[in-house]
Amino acid sequence: MAAVATFLSFSPLRSFQLRDLPRNHNQSIRRRIHLKSPAVAASSKNSSSQNIQNIVESPEPDHDPKPEHGIGTIGMEIMSIALPAALALAADPITSLVDTAFVGHIGSAELAAVGVSVSVFNLVSKLFNVPLLNVTTSFVAEEQAIAAKDDDKDSTETRKKVLPSVSTSLVLAAGVGIAEAIALSLGSDYLMDIMAIPFDSPMRVPAEQFLRLRAYGAPPIVVALAAQGAFRGFKDTTTPLYAVVAGNVLNAILDPILIFVLGFGISGAAAATVISEYLIAFILLWKLNENVVLLSPQIQVGRANQYLKSGGLLIGRTVALLVPFTLATSLAAQKGPTQMAGHQICLEIWLAVSLLTDALAIAAQSLLATSFSQGEYKQAREILFGVLQVGLATGTGLAAVLFIGFEPFSSLFTTDSDVLKIALSGTLFVAGSQPVNAIAFVLDGLYYGVSDFGFAAYSMVIVGFISSLFMLLAAPTYGLAGIWTGLFLFMALRLVAGAWRLGTRTGPWKMLWSAPEKQE
Repeated sequence: MAAVATFLSFSPLRSFQLRDLPRNHNQSIRRRIHLKSPAVAASSKNSSSQNIQNIVESPEPDHDPKPEHGIGTIGMEIMSIALPAALALAADPITSLVDTAFVGHIGSAELAAVGVSVSVFNLVSKLFNVPLLNVTTSFVAEEQAIAAKDDDKDSTETRKKVLPSVSTSLVLAAGVGIAEAIALSLGSDYLMDIMAIPFDSPMRVPAEQFLRLRAYGAPPIVVALAAQGAFRGFKDTTTPLYAVVAGNVLNAILDPILIFVLGFGISGAAAATVISEYLIAFILLWKLNENVVLLSPQIQVGRANQYLKSGGLLIGRTVALLVPFTLATSLAAQKGPTQMAGHQICLEIWLAVSLLTDALAIAAQSLLATSFSQGEYKQAREILFGVLQVGLATGTGLAAVLFIGFEPFSSLFTTDSDVLKIALSGTLFVAGSQPVNAIAFVLDGLYYGVSDFGFAAYSMVIVGFISSLFMLLAAPTYGLAGIWTGLFLFMALRLVAGAWRLGTRTGPWKMLWSAPEKQE
């Protein structure tokens, strides 16, 4: 945690200059600058520079100081975006947790099979989904700011916005989703081979069956993520929350009906998830269509090229992000169904809780991108430090909750005593890593907020390689403990890389600290 302390020790006050003084006049000590009148200034135009302006400083205490626009205001804005986003982000892991809880009562082999299939599905689908989501958020935020200024200049007539970034992202999402569905459905056998699941394993058949059905949910997932990126660009995280909650409620209702009442078993769990994903996509597109032209004729080739360029970097980053988690699942699966089931419980809870702090990254990206693009660098620094402080506090709180409640929470997923024993052995991993996870997720949002896609990608490749190599060396000797230590190392190195990037103030961060404020 030394890196965290060093990281948060940087203060905007170290870069404080005259331009950073508050523009309001309600400060404790006010400096009054009296300029000569235009007539006097004109008459002395050819005089020496000291006669051009006369500066008189008159310290004057203010007995009723008012708080300036600072961390309080920024903190409230961060939370107004982050809280709905946190609930929406929690929905996906909650869906997996619901499926895991129901499938766990079928048998440990089926539970392990779902873990393998979900890992493969995430590897293939998120390879393109996450980059598309993040790039869409940044591009839509930029175009929305420009459109808002144009609307202020034009009439107040209410009409749908034409944002090429929205149309471009939705078209790309539809194509990517269809391609993913085909790849997952036709390549399920090959993907199970990659995961090193032998043909005689009790996990093999149910894992392939689950994956083939889940493949039908790829198109709505990608389209829904593109739509969520558009809403985030508008700083609207409430609408996606409603859509995701509706989908998850439907999933929770369908799971017991399809799995137990109709007797579809593991296939019923997959079908319930797919149906809920189509509902989420429909709601998001319906609401987005109320304010934006979904398929604009102004789809620009240049904008599409920007998507591909920025997305290409983030695709590489996503691969580096998913490889350690997929490797961890593969190594755990090789230990047998019982070990794999215990690992799956730990991983699901770990990801579900950790992603709650990813909502702070969403707020950081949206707010930082707006301030940075407008040249409001002081406000951008306030956002940076504010979201880091909130992230650290959130991670610490989650760690305390998990240390206390991990045992009763784990018992919701299975009644197998052997699986529960293995899951409980991972308490330190699940709970202790939360503060580090929180800062690492927040750093992701900060990278995207200033379009630091290059460093985000290259640093993740290095971090992923080191942690994956560690797991390959540690797993044969230390089993699940070695795997979990490798995952913690992965998150810790991400934090160190981010602390170094911000501390050295290189790349786009150099402008954040040294560029002058935008003149009003």
